[in-house]
Amino acid sequence: MKEKPPQVGANASVCPITPRRLSVRLRLFKERLIEVIIFICGFLSIAIISLICLFLAKEAISLFATENLLEVITGTNWYPISEPPKFGLVPLLLGSLFVTVGAAIIVIPLGVGTAIFISEAAPNWLGEILKPVVEVLASVPSVVVGFVALLILGPTLKNIFDLPTGLTALTGSIALAFMAAPTVISISEDALHAVPKSYREASLALGATKWQTAYRVTVPAASSGILAAVMLGIGRVIGETMAVMMVTGNAALIPYSFLQPVRTMTATIAAEMGEVVRGTPHYYALFFIGFVLFVITFFINIIADIFLRKGRILK
Repeated sequence: MKEKPPQVGANASVCPITPRRLSVRLRLFKERLIEVIIFICGFLSIAIISLICLFLAKEAISLFATENLLEVITGTNWYPISEPPKFGLVPLLLGSLFVTVGAAIIVIPLGVGTAIFISEAAPNWLGEILKPVVEVLASVPSVVVGFVALLILGPTLKNIFDLPTGLTALTGSIALAFMAAPTVISISEDALHAVPKSYREASLALGATKWQTAYRVTVPAASSGILAAVMLGIGRVIGETMAVMMVTGNAALIPYSFLQPVRTMTATIAAEMGEVVRGTPHYYALFFIGFVLFVITFFINIIADIFLRKGRILK
């Protein structure tokens, strides 16, 4: 015969909730709540970036209702207030390219070399001093860097090279290299510090010197992190606005030398967006520049992330 289920009544034994079980339930609830908050934050970040991209694309596409896409991309003149207006992107792209390449040439050896020195050669007491100093340099406002470059660096370069003006691509490159250096140094030093200590010990045990160990063992092992640091530094240079607007001369001309004034894409947006009439081709052209910048920096960050992931996999 089928047994009857036990009756639950006042006299039935009920498992009491002990303080230990209550603490476990509270801990599980907190962990679940933290997971939900992290998921919401990640989703909001992706959603915000996607909405920014869609907004830029929507406003940029409106430019081509009156302008030809090929003429904008290949145009060599940026005269937005002429009749008819000309929105050639080439001078601005080349201006950004000159400043970025110049800054990269300066900051890559300087930043990576400084990171190697802090990680491999500097005494512990000196490294503990240099690392906070580098982090403090990263917090210097760009307008301060631009002001110093405008008053000191520009006139110095003008006198050295006998130029009509010191506001050139070279001035902007040096200022941006100074601003990107803390990023490159910090991330490269972290990548070098993450190399297992056994690598260094094995190299030294085989008779290699400290510097041979650095450039033949430690640096190759940390190459993914160093490349990511370089890419993030370049991304910082491309996206900088205030310093380049102050020290590059703001001449929307095709440059042929680092000693000529240039105008970058970021400086163009900052200088003209405040005075442009909403809904005009000039307004949409500035949004097209912003969309191009967004795409460039997006791919730079994707490449940097790939290198960082590669470095984690190798470790």
